[in-house]
Amino acid sequence: VPRRDFLRQSVAAAGAIGAACAAEGTVDAARAHDAMAAGPQELGAARMQGAGKSERGYNGVYAGEHLARVAFPMGGIGAGMICLEGTGALSHFSLRNKPEVFNEPAVFAAVCVKGATNVARVLEGPVPSWKLFGPAGTGNGAAGRTFGLPRFRDATFTTRFPFATVSLRDPKLPVSVELTGWSPFEPGDADNASLPVAGLEYRFTCTSTQPLDVVFSFNARNFIVLGKGLNGVRPTTHGFVLWQDPPEGKPWERGAFSAAVTDSGVKVNAAWFRGGWWDPLTMAWNDVQRGEAHDRPSVSDGDPAPGGSLFVPLTLQPGESRTVTLQLCWHVGATDQRVGADPHPVPPAEATTFVPWYAGRFANIEELSGYWAKSYEILRARSRRFSEAFYDTTLPPEVVEAVAANLTILKSPTCLRQADGRMWNWEGCSDNSGCCAGSCTHVWNYAQALPHLFPGLERTLRETEFGVSQDQRGHQAFRSALPIRPVKHEFHAAADGQLGGILKVHREWRVSGDTVWLRRLWPRVRRSMDYCIETWDPGRKGIVEEPHHNTYDIAFWGPDGMCTSFYVAALQAMVHMGTGLEEDVALYASLRDKGVAAAASTLFDGEYFVQKIQWDGLRAPSPL
Repeated sequence: VPRRDFLRQSVAAAGAIGAACAAEGTVDAARAHDAMAAGPQELGAARMQGAGKSERGYNGVYAGEHLARVAFPMGGIGAGMICLEGTGALSHFSLRNKPEVFNEPAVFAAVCVKGATNVARVLEGPVPSWKLFGPAGTGNGAAGRTFGLPRFRDATFTTRFPFATVSLRDPKLPVSVELTGWSPFEPGDADNASLPVAGLEYRFTCTSTQPLDVVFSFNARNFIVLGKGLNGVRPTTHGFVLWQDPPEGKPWERGAFSAAVTDSGVKVNAAWFRGGWWDPLTMAWNDVQRGEAHDRPSVSDGDPAPGGSLFVPLTLQPGESRTVTLQLCWHVGATDQRVGADPHPVPPAEATTFVPWYAGRFANIEELSGYWAKSYEILRARSRRFSEAFYDTTLPPEVVEAVAANLTILKSPTCLRQADGRMWNWEGCSDNSGCCAGSCTHVWNYAQALPHLFPGLERTLRETEFGVSQDQRGHQAFRSALPIRPVKHEFHAAADGQLGGILKVHREWRVSGDTVWLRRLWPRVRRSMDYCIETWDPGRKGIVEEPHHNTYDIAFWGPDGMCTSFYVAALQAMVHMGTGLEEDVALYASLRDKGVAAAASTLFDGEYFVQKIQWDGLRAPSPL
């Protein structure tokens, strides 16, 4: 069967099953079948189609109820994120090298259309009802949020990773708005894809028959403040910086956030009103709705300014469009994060903590923002080139949407990249912390985006697994330490994770063609394979039968199809790699052949590969 037909048939089957029990927001089975049966031209149209209130086409427009939970990560690999929501709101501010999923400070863009009676709106669609009822603090009115400010009536959201577009309309405003959010992402360029930056482009179009004077503004409370360090707001050439210096003994509380535009006519208010209760935000909004654009310098005495704003006045002729480009970036160069048990006691003074990659390249927010401003257009063009190539495909739209959605994980705080460039990952994100540490081998076994788009980063994971987290026996700790360093070997090896690592070494070799890299790693890969054989297949049967820990966080007793398939595949990978290096692989080839035969004869029941539970007759003593 041709590859394309195989993919189409496979996804058609999965789509039909999923559609039968899908929640609102998916296409039905007939639409999925029609979309997959279509040719490239029809498929492109199917991708773009919107649907009614309770339906949405794959890769199509989000509207109405489907906007409520959209959160599109912008940022860098291992650099933190800000999410652009389906309404145009900014949320999930996770800038301090860890997840802060519900961090939605008072940060908003707005527009004022000037006239006999000014009309001002936050540049967002309606606030989703779930934010108003239920989350912490909403019983007292969600203090510190901006939910009570007026917004556009209608919004839609479309994504073309790494770009997302929010369209805003309101019958009371003679201007329409299109907001595009993005952050750099070009396969092969890991460093620029790891920048802690985001771009927001607000395109205003005059829908009136008369010229319009409008004022764009970006407004932010100083949300970077943490603890009791000295803090403030300072103006820059085309924007402002929110900053905090750390108190003594807490260098990780230092932080800075920059917002700047490319317009020379920008006005910067670096001194929000210093009042109590809700006065600062109230006074900031008064400036917005009056359409006033003021330069106000930083305060030099008394309490620090609680926030800052920038203003860009625009004149639009009927039908004319103009774009305001807002460049955001952040710099939090130190952390208190240290994960994993050391093999030997480490004095507190020598206990290093994680430092993000970008902090090793940019000393401060000024260096970072300068690079972002200088590189913005070329990085945008390269990212757009990837986006257009990615979506210009005849793959089924379900596949395209699924892949694009999962690529956003690389923009989330699930991923960290330390100062020397090596990757380290959580299994996922909890609300305020990473979940399950250590680039867990039996979880990251299944990730395919990184090795194919940024293979250099993926190879650092192999180098950690085999070079740092593996001992002289060949035992691998399936969770690596942060910062990356040797760890205690006091727990089971993970059969699927360790065997999968061998498969991934083979994949990295095939992707890169770097035999020098493989030869350097080969002795440790071989030691790992030999450990797996001795530990789980001491009888040399070609199957994994001794108790073997795995991704279910339990040990399987007796041979099973899942881990034996990893074993046989790893043996085959050893044969391929060893042959390429002119190494002796006779043992691995013999065990591979035995494993294939044993799996077919003893583990396949005619329909499934199964586990043969066994607790007697093994080298391990019976648990009963």
